[in-house]
Amino acid sequence: MAKLPELFDLSGRVAVVTGGAGLLGEQFCRTLAEAGAAVVVADLDANAAQQLASQLEADGFQALAALTDVTEPDSVQEMVARTLESYKRLDILVNSAALDPKFDPQHRSQASNAFEDYALEAWNAAMKVDLTGIFLCTQAAVHPMLEQGGGVIVNLCSIYGLVAPDQRIYQREGQPPQFKPVSYAVTKAGVLGLTRYLAAYYAGKGIRVNALTPGGVFNDHDDQFVQAYSAHTLLGRMAEKDELNGALLFLASDASKYMTGGNLIVDGGWTAW
Repeated sequence: MAKLPELFDLSGRVAVVTGGAGLLGEQFCRTLAEAGAAVVVADLDANAAQQLASQLEADGFQALAALTDVTEPDSVQEMVARTLESYKRLDILVNSAALDPKFDPQHRSQASNAFEDYALEAWNAAMKVDLTGIFLCTQAAVHPMLEQGGGVIVNLCSIYGLVAPDQRIYQREGQPPQFKPVSYAVTKAGVLGLTRYLAAYYAGKGIRVNALTPGGVFNDHDDQFVQAYSAHTLLGRMAEKDELNGALLFLASDASKYMTGGNLIVDGGWTAW
């Protein structure tokens, strides 16, 4: 029987994190690196990806930046090829890239996202990133995993893949109404279906597939939003950006080796009532 620290040890493993330079992606990359993995920061923002990879390397970790458009098959295949060229294997895929309309001060001036007028272009864009992106990245990553005899895939979901958004928390008195868009809820529900499909499809082949479902993460939201959101949670607050790290490491490591097709919810109790 392995000792507890050994279950979380990722030494000798290679992890790809899509959306790796994002708010949570950056946290995930550092967490996996600190656990011993070589990390590929796959992101559409090449500068941000390189900056993070350089920071990790400066801290003594193995890291590689890879410009990746998860909606383009050639870009995804090139990212996997670079991973294999650099590290000779691919053990962990974290599908974190997503289009997630924000409601922090920087983004509150965005379009209303009302369902009645929601643009088909916006719907299609969300489908391409949030679902097709996971499809393409997983398709590319499973080939080396099958050759190796195993691997781990973690798909980022959302509480809005489990329950409908409470649109009241996005409103401001005296301002035009704004809404969490339909595409986000639908794609995140689809992530769960895809996770279960893949877990069953690769049963017996050494590839485990699970979902990680976060609640809202604080990112300089204004007090009114924080109070409205926090009132829905049993813990009475939003998550800090590092509070998903333990759950991600659990799913990526042997600590969760008897778990596949599951969904780990870390939402401060939002979906408990």
